[in-house]
Amino acid sequence: MVESILQHMVTALGDGENVKISGFGTFLLRDKGERMGRNPKTGVEVPITPRRVLTFRASQMLKDRIAGA
Repeated sequence: MVESILQHMVTALGDGENVKISGFGTFLLRDKGERMGRNPKTGVEVPITPRRVLTFRASQMLKDRIAGA
């Protein structure tokens, strides 16, 4: 059952949809633009290519339960 739910989530995220689990949180897709970064060893600036990233925002209910634990 868990594998089935995870597969549905992966499919939805792959289609560009956000996934909300009531009482738990929301998985959001964000597009990040190109930006300049720096190599920490050499200090040389290099461009970081645009990409899509997955973020998670916890629900208020989850935050309350963690804070009260």
